[in-house]
Formats: sequence, C-alpha cells, structure tokens
Amino acid sequence: MVRYIIRRVLLAVGTLLVLSVIAHLMIDTAVDPLEDLRLSTNPNKELLIANRTAMLELDKPWIIRYWHWLSGFVTGDWGEAWVSHEPVTSLLGNAISVSFSLVIVATALALVLGCTIGIVSALRQYTGFDYSITFVSFVLYSLPVFWVAVLLKQFMAIGLNDFLGNPSVNWTVVIAVSVVFGLFWMGAIGGSTKRKGIVFGTAAVVTGGTLAGIIGSGWLDAPRLSIIGVAVIGLAGAFAVTLLTAGTGNRLALFSSLTTWGIGVALYYPLMSYFNAYAMSWSMSILLLLSAIGVACLVGFLFGGPDRAVSMRGASFVAAIMGILTWVDRLLQSYPAYYNNNLVHKRPIGTIGAMTPNLQSDYWIMTIDRFTHILLPTIALVLISFASYTRYQRGAMLEVMNQDYIRTARAKGLPERVVIMRHALRNALMPLAAVIPIDLTSLVGGAVMTETIFGWSGMGRLFITSLRQHEIDPLMSYIIIVGAFAIIMALLADFLYALLDPRIRVNA
Repeated sequence: MVRYIIRRVLLAVGTLLVLSVIAHLMIDTAVDPLEDLRLSTNPNKELLIANRTAMLELDKPWIIRYWHWLSGFVTGDWGEAWVSHEPVTSLLGNAISVSFSLVIVATALALVLGCTIGIVSALRQYTGFDYSITFVSFVLYSLPVFWVAVLLKQFMAIGLNDFLGNPSVNWTVVIAVSVVFGLFWMGAIGGSTKRKGIVFGTAAVVTGGTLAGIIGSGWLDAPRLSIIGVAVIGLAGAFAVTLLTAGTGNRLALFSSLTTWGIGVALYYPLMSYFNAYAMSWSMSILLLLSAIGVACLVGFLFGGPDRAVSMRGASFVAAIMGILTWVDRLLQSYPAYYNNNLVHKRPIGTIGAMTPNLQSDYWIMTIDRFTHILLPTIALVLISFASYTRYQRGAMLEVMNQDYIRTARAKGLPERVVIMRHALRNALMPLAAVIPIDLTSLVGGAVMTETIFGWSGMGRLFITSLRQHEIDPLMSYIIIVGAFAIIMALLADFLYALLDPRIRVNA
C-alpha cells in the first residue's frame, strides 16, 4: 500500500510538471497582455507598453518566464493578478471555498437521490414507475443548465419569496403535489392492486395534510421542529436505518439504534442550552457530530452480538440523524430574525452572490444566509447530475441482479433485503465510483454557467475573468489546482474500487 501511494504521488508530480509546461506555453501563446494598449489612442502608448512589458517580463524568452513562475509556485509565491494587483493565493482561496461549498452539497444530494431512485427503478423494471423515472431522467438530462437556472430564479426565487411574504393554502397546488407523491410512493413500494391503493391514499393524505398544516398554521413564519418533531422523525429514522442495515429481526441492532435515539432525545434540551449559551462555529458543529457518532459506536459495541459492526453502523447513522435534526431545529429558530433583518428585505431566497452583502451576525444567521443563497444553484446542479446518476445506477443494478451469485444467494433462502443491500448494491456502485470523481473534478473546475447566472465568484468565474484580462499567473494556478484535484480523485476512485470489491487490490 505504501509503495503504491509513493508511486502514484511521484507519477502525479511528474504529470503536473508536464502539464504546467504545456499549459504555460499555450497560455503564453494565446493571451496578449498588451492588447488593450496596442488599440489605445493614448499619446503615452509606447511608454505604457514598455512599462507593462518590463513588469510582466514580456521581453524575456518564454522559458525564463516559465522558470520564474515555477520557482515562485514551489516556494509559495503564486504571483498576482496584474490588473487588480491582488495575490493569486487570495483569489484562489475565495474561489475554491465558494466552488467547494456549492459542489460538495450538490454532488452529495444528487448522489443520494440518484442512487436511491435508480435502485428502486431497477427493482421495479418495466413498471409505470420505471417508465416515469426514465422519462423524467431523460428530460432533466437534456435540459440546458442555464435555462434551468433562469427558471429557478423566476419561480423558486421571485415566486417563493412572494409566497413567503403572504403564505396561503392553494388547494390546487396542494392536491397536485399530493397526487404526485402518492403516485411516486405507490410505484416505489409496488405490490398488489389493493396494496398500491392503500399506499397511494396514505401518501396523498399525509402529504396534503402536512402541506396544508404547515401553510395554514403559520409555521412558515416561525418554523421549528421542537423536541416532538425531532423525536418522531428520529424514531422513524431509527427503524428505517435498522430495516435497511440489519433488519428489524436483529434485536441487538434495533436496540442499539433505539438506545442511540433515546440518548439523542435526552440530550435535546442540554444541546439547545449549549447552542444558546456559547458561540458556535462549523468546526464546533462538526466536532459535536463526530462526538455523537463516537458515542453511538460505543453503544453498538456494548450491545455486542454476533456482528458488532452492524449494530455500530446502524447506531452511527441514527446518531447522525438525531444530531442533524437537533442542529436544524436550532437553525430554524433563528429564521424569524433573519427574515426580518433590514438587509434581507423579507426576500430570503437569494439569487445573486454567495451571501447577503454587509450582513454581519452570529453563526446561525450567517448559516441560514449561506443556505438561502446556495439553494437555487444547488438545485440547478442537482437536477442535471441526478438524471445521469439515476441512469447509471439503474443500469448497473440491472446488470448485477442478473448475475449468478445473486441467483445463488436467493436460492440459499437469504432475505431480499440482504440480497440487495449486501450482495448487489456494493457491486452496483462500481460504475459510480468511476463517474463521480470525474464529475467532481469538472464541477470544481468551475460550473461556469451556474456561477455566472447566480453571481457566484467561484473557480469557473475566476478562470473566465483571468482569461479575459490576459492574466497568466491566476490561469496557471487554476490549471495546476484542477489538475491536482483530478489526480487525487483518480487515486480516490482506486481506493473506492478496493472498498467496494474486495477482489481488487490497490497495490497490484
């Protein structure tokens, strides 16, 4: 393993070195920092050209300029954008944080939704549900992202902001949404005609009642989950996690999940008091979440059983659910203060930029602000990525389900949950292990359309701006960072292969 990593690191360094040479030569040939001066009518044009030529060392051979750039890059001096005289490290720091916050959230949501629906679609092959998901996936995949982004700004921003200013129940919309959710769950769960009717009616009634209750009760003006909401949702999550990871027949795994749920409910008020008494940050939030997962692992370990890992894994998921629900509840409690802030103007869904200009407040208000601004670009990216992930996962799942070892597992009498979750799912994730690193690299390289429409100053905007202004240093740093990220993602894909399929060895 160590030899493999060392070999890949050395190969990565060599690749980046060759990439830097080729990229610097191509950029130096393509850009012309003197273009604006050559077209200028300024009487001091020649003097200005001479000064800029000396500043950018344009009178020296290309290889000398490349060596100066490489020496500075290795020592940490990545140059500056000569138009704004801002250090490249500062430009990249802002752009990378913006792009990563957008890409990670969008990819995670698209992956979870795409994989889940793709698996269900494969298990319900040639049904109305499968045909509907296939149709929706192809439609979303064919939509241009800039068109989706503009529609989101029109209906999700302007329309939703108007609705939040004066929420009222639109029964036509409520009934339509209820019918759609009822059809979705009816197709996903399947079964006999009677069972489908019961599922459809239950899902439609629950969805419609929930929407009408949320809007009509004024919950949108002061939203919160409270301990009751956290307990109910967490309990449902505990049973769902146990059902998927171990089966409710595994009593030790079920008790581990329920014990973790009980601890989460018991800690609700102490955590709320802590959140209100001390200044919070993202690092502290992550530390608390990791601590909760650690306690859950201990609970699963103490319950023991023939397979402690199953109990520990299920309890960890439940701890994460309870921790996130409690955090979200505290976040929602700050929404009225954010909504009524003078800088927000009672228009919480942001359309331009990554945050509200000049807004300075505590951790909770700023987190809500980041969420409301990241909402629309995330939805735009999720819709496009979700379509491809659904198709990949459906195709992979169908191929795996026809393999001999799946038929053997069924012939041995294993429950269908075990066949799907333990035997089929891991191998069905192999194609995504190759696709996701590529998608992440392309998104980190810059979701140019999305960033431009929503006014995000990410990596894509940095590249376009630097190219227009003929700035070599930011362009070179951008290319090296994206190239390094692509190499890291390729290495991560190798480890994912070994994790999903034990027959693969990364040190081969």
